[in-house]
This record gives sequence, structure tokens and C-alpha cells, in this order.
Amino acid sequence: MDAEKLKLSSQRWMTAALTAFAQGADSHDFAVHHAGIAAEHLLKAYLSSLHPALIVEAKDFDSLLHATGHGTHASAPASRAKTIGLVEAHARVHKILRKQIPVDQRALLPVANARNGVAHSGIHDIAGVQTVFTTCLRLIDPLLTELEIDPKVYWGSYVSLHDRLIEEQVKAVRIQLEGKLARARTLFEQRYGHLAPKEREIVLATITRQSPRYMEHDEETPCPACGSKGWLMGDTHIDETNEPVVVFTPYVFACSACDLDVESEELWELGDLAEEVVLDVTLDEFYVNWEPDEDLYRDR
Repeated sequence: MDAEKLKLSSQRWMTAALTAFAQGADSHDFAVHHAGIAAEHLLKAYLSSLHPALIVEAKDFDSLLHATGHGTHASAPASRAKTIGLVEAHARVHKILRKQIPVDQRALLPVANARNGVAHSGIHDIAGVQTVFTTCLRLIDPLLTELEIDPKVYWGSYVSLHDRLIEEQVKAVRIQLEGKLARARTLFEQRYGHLAPKEREIVLATITRQSPRYMEHDEETPCPACGSKGWLMGDTHIDETNEPVVVFTPYVFACSACDLDVESEELWELGDLAEEVVLDVTLDEFYVNWEPDEDLYRDR
């Protein structure tokens, strides 16, 4: 539960991951597995730097005792303390560093699947190795800044490989996004190009009147491909940086008129669409449907 030890552990695992990646396809299973562990340990290092209790399983009281400096009261040794996994560590850090970390839950899932697949079954998606590996690098970069770790020290002799992989990933995302935009514009013209302006307006008003997916919150916004009413979807949280406000964090954009659908890295490439928005909602309105976790009170 020591932040400094977790930092060093993360660096060792990442060095092993980069070495395996550089050795070629036969070692890529080790690369994705080790990179996943490196990312998990650095996420935990950040949480531990705030307080060690933030990396333990919330329902394991012995682990909480050890994390809060009261291990003498625990019935199990510190070596058996239960900590959270990669997905939960990311979720907790992402709640704190939403603006800094470009990897959301959807982008993280292939990383977790690849790491677990290698660890438990000896298998992984060969086609997705570079994307999974680069996602770990992109997740780690902002954590190095937050933890004041010198990137040149962390990446060591592989800093050039890191830079190249990030550059290639950015380029691939941009190309993929441009392809989606082009297809969406073509589809829109095929569907509605023959309609008179008034008729088109009526048809589009019907098609785009509601969000195509269900998420916690959605906001209307013009589609970057066809200009119709599209929908930004994501979740909301309380930001108490200055004064408490309700903030909307978009994760996905979708347009029913041209079938444009972008998320994660692609959304960031669209600039303003990925920015958080302060909602005109009071804290009372935000919490109106909130209910306490029944699990916390089940045994009382």
C-alpha cells in the first residue's frame, strides 16, 4: 500500500513490457500483460499518495484497518490485505482526474481483458496488441505528471518507442475519425439529398428527436458531419473546485440522421465536443433521485 513502492513496481513492469513488445509478436502476450500490471500499479500509487485506504476493497475491514494504520486490530496479516483491481483503480482515479486522463472506461476494457486473458487463459487478441499497449502508455503519461515522476526516468531507454507508439496511435485515430465523418456525410446525402428543404426538416426533426443510446445524461449538439441535431452522452458529477456545480462529462457522440458514432479518443479529436459542461442544475436537483447503498445497511 506504499505509493513509492508501487511507483517502482510500475516502472519495473513497464520496462519488462516494453522489452517484450520490442522483441516482436512472439512476446506480445507478455507485453500486454506486463503493461496492464504497470498501469494498475501506477493508478494505485496515485491513490495511495492521497491515502492508502483508497486502494483497498471497501468491504474488507481487515484491509481497511491496515490501510489506516490500525493493523494491530486486524485478524489477518497485512500480507493478506485485499486491494482493488485495474478496472476499479481506474474508475476511482478517473473520478478525480477526469480532465487529465484521456482513457475512459470503454477504452480501458480491452486492456483489462487482454491482461486477464493472458494471466488466466494464456490468450489475447493478437490484432489489438498495439492498441491495448498504447492505451496503457496514454493512461500512464498523465499519472507521471501527477506523481511528479520524470518521464525520461520512467520510460528509460524506451522513451523513443513510447513517443513513436503514441504518435502512431494519434494518427490512426485521426484517420479512423475522418473515415467515419466521410461515410456519415455520404450516407446523409443518400438518405436526404433528394428531399425538399421543408420536407427534410420535418423528417430530421422526427429522426433526431431523442438520444439513440441510454446513458446517465445527454445533451443536444450539432453533428460535425451533417449539421443535424446529434447527442452527446455521458455522466455527471459534482465539481467543488471553486463552488459546487454539476458537471456533464461526455463520452460518446451519436447522430441518428447520418449514423455518426464516435467515442473515447475520437471524441477528443473533435475538440469542443469532448469538453466538460457545467449544467444549469442545482445540487438539490442533482441529488433528488439519490438513495443510500442498501448494502451498507443490510446487516444493521
